[in-house]
Amino acid sequence: MQRFMRLAIVHDWLKELGGAERVLIELHAMYPNAPIYTLFYDTKFAKKHLFNARIHASFLQRIPFIAKIYPTLVWLMPIAVESFDLSQFETVLSSSVTFSKGLVLKPSARHICYCYSPTRFLWDRHTEYGGGLGTRLIQHVLRLWDHSSAARVDQFIAISETVRNRIKKYYQKDSRIIYPPVRFDAMPDTRDEIQDTSFYLIVSRLYKHKNVELAIKVFNKLKYPLVIIGIGPEQKRLSGLANQRISFLGHLSDQETAWYYQNCRAFIMPQEEDFGITPIEAMGFGKPVIALRKGGATETIIEGVTGEFFDDPIPEALADAIIRFQQKTYDQKRIKAHASQFSPDRFRLEIDNLLNS
Repeated sequence: MQRFMRLAIVHDWLKELGGAERVLIELHAMYPNAPIYTLFYDTKFAKKHLFNARIHASFLQRIPFIAKIYPTLVWLMPIAVESFDLSQFETVLSSSVTFSKGLVLKPSARHICYCYSPTRFLWDRHTEYGGGLGTRLIQHVLRLWDHSSAARVDQFIAISETVRNRIKKYYQKDSRIIYPPVRFDAMPDTRDEIQDTSFYLIVSRLYKHKNVELAIKVFNKLKYPLVIIGIGPEQKRLSGLANQRISFLGHLSDQETAWYYQNCRAFIMPQEEDFGITPIEAMGFGKPVIALRKGGATETIIEGVTGEFFDDPIPEALADAIIRFQQKTYDQKRIKAHASQFSPDRFRLEIDNLLNS
């Protein structure tokens, strides 16, 4: 597979493990000789997840406490991205959530961007970030740069049809879809004690836009057990809203999380995702998903076969979907078979074919 003598991979930053970072880990496994360029990185994260990778950081790495203060330095990030010297590479693959698509390369170099979405705080979610005139001015300037930098990309890859539509709308660029890889090979840990396996499950970072509060309101009312795995700035507030049948487990290992996937009754996704890896992980264990009918979920969930949808992000709609779910039966083998189309093998083949085309 490693046929590129001069391939570089570029990622925005390496701070915590999310969906984009899992894709990067897969890309590094595919092309272990390709160096990784990033704005800044956490050394513990790199040692744990990208062992033996050659990582090159921008000048932002030298700023004290960069991993904590980076949101205040977004205005520097375009300069940092453009400062990378990639003149020795013929092919550059950017893994872009925000700014890493904005590379300046030599004319003969080929730039392929694996795009998780056009920079969300500049485009479709820009009004959520508030702020005064100064913030709006910075957003405006960054939006101009972001749009112009997209023109430097030779080939966009979108993670879903939802993202492909955004790329066309905001960047006026065509793209092809290659779904992210989803692994199902984490073996569940073994537990001798009797466990209540009637619970529903959420695996999510706890940010406001993840809409976990909606699920808490519904499960408070229905009095069904709900397990929430994940950490984030909303954790304390959300735990204060939850009744005793809702459990917050914080961060768990893949093996520990696999046990909850294997033993839950269904997976709950109350938010819109660009793609959504966690519901596919749940389906990989044969578990149906109850999801908001928006974004990537509409491409990965088959209504009545692998799960149920609800149309509006309101408690009544989610409660109705849960009740509909309880009145049906689901074929675990069919759910697993459906999830298998998002495997790493499929991702590797499609990426490798594109890079070698």
